[in-house]
Amino acid sequence: MPAVLAAAALLLAAGCSSDDGAPPEKDAAASSAAAAPTSPSGKAEETPPAKGSVSVVRTVATGLDSPWGLAPVGDGDLLVASRDEATITRIDGETGKKTELGEVPGVAPEGEGGLLGIALSPDFASDHMIYAYFTSASDNRIVRMLYNERKPAGEQLGAPDTVFRGIPKGVIHNGGRIAFGPDRMLYAGTGETGDTGLAQDKESLGGKILRMTPDGEPAPGNPFPDSPVYSYGHRNVQGLAWDREQRLFASEFGQQTWDELNAVAPGDNYGWPEAEGHADEGGFHNPVAQWSTDDASPSGIAYAEGSVWMAGLQGERLWRIPLKGTEASAKPQAFLEGEYGRLRTVVAAGGDRLWLVTSNTDGRGDPQPEDDRVLELRVS
Repeated sequence: MPAVLAAAALLLAAGCSSDDGAPPEKDAAASSAAAAPTSPSGKAEETPPAKGSVSVVRTVATGLDSPWGLAPVGDGDLLVASRDEATITRIDGETGKKTELGEVPGVAPEGEGGLLGIALSPDFASDHMIYAYFTSASDNRIVRMLYNERKPAGEQLGAPDTVFRGIPKGVIHNGGRIAFGPDRMLYAGTGETGDTGLAQDKESLGGKILRMTPDGEPAPGNPFPDSPVYSYGHRNVQGLAWDREQRLFASEFGQQTWDELNAVAPGDNYGWPEAEGHADEGGFHNPVAQWSTDDASPSGIAYAEGSVWMAGLQGERLWRIPLKGTEASAKPQAFLEGEYGRLRTVVAAGGDRLWLVTSNTDGRGDPQPEDDRVLELRVS
């Protein structure tokens, strides 16, 4: 268990793009197509069309309270975490019926904190472990719980086993997305809680992407000795996804100017707070694409059909970013603008399908009668 402790969180002054965004500059999103080398596998990569499409196949479930994390179980059903209720619920993929697994003990919801990302163990079929990232009274932490669906509804979660602790917490910028990568290591996106100095401090867990073993130890091959820190200089990471060549991408909230989609390289510095968006100096890793903060305020991302798909909160739209290697191959394209309100989480559902979770009951949206909901999308 890493012993790195985070500094106390400080709130940013008004004017930050947190979950709800803030009045930003109205500049157009900037991205440029660039030639990319062959893939890590040595194969030439096919570039997706410049323009894509999105259609809503169906509404899978309605009436969800502050949904945040989503994890497909594998049989068509879905697990969804409620940020404010601290519960995990199973959704029947065919009927939309909801069954509560139970409440996660120790969660202390406040502001943007609460029960956030969830992920299934790489060996879920045999060990039945659910991982969860949540805000406690003292920190943000990651736990795992045994899921026993043979028990009565509401009693199906075992006692949480703390895998990783000490991530700084705040009213804002708690990060919260977790995912197991193709390497079977556990990745976590964290925020700097409004204390901007944490992002550049490699001894802090705030404003980072972390990489660890399933037991919470620094993963083999990490760029800094005996540290879970994989990349740094982040403001608030809430989206993680890998492409077909196992390259990691992450979404990031900007402050007043630029939100970002980044291609993540181990040990690289993504600039915050010295740089926001593309920077021509300083040695920072520039984003794949950037957006005015009222057009995005991005949370979850997923990879499908050669593109990264990015859910926007303040932007209330789903962005498509077609890729050639680790560069955007064409200008990002927006879909579903204003149709379903704030969009929190998007997860690949196989092939040309995505799961999309709205976020209108989190205290910052305008809930409609069926909110919040999970949608199934067909994309190209």
